Amino acid sequence: MPRIIIQNLENFSIDSDSTDRKVIELIHENGIDWMHACGKKGRCTTCKMIVVEGQNHLSVETERELFYRTQNRLKSNERLACQSNLLSDTLTIRVADANKFPHMTYSS
Repeated sequence: MPRIIIQNLENFSIDSDSTDRKVIELIHENGIDWMHACGKKGRCTTCKMIVVEGQNHLSVETERELFYRTQNRLKSNERLACQSNLLSDTLTIRVADANKFPHMTYSS
């Protein structure tokens, strides 16, 4: 069963009974506010997530992610939540500092 753990939201855990779903969809469906300024279309990097563990459980990088990577707007351990599908197993992520909401409380 695919699972997302958001480390700096007190290890909030999201279980999904389906595979091949966008990470941002799973996060939003579970009541977590996650930034996405372009409407989940891969036109910005505001939904960026830092992948702590489980990069190999995500779909291959999309054209948009590769574009931002060539511009140094995505590091090797970062993916766009709106472009990445969780395929299997556990994915541990963190909200990037630049993408934190002021109305939410984050853990270390």
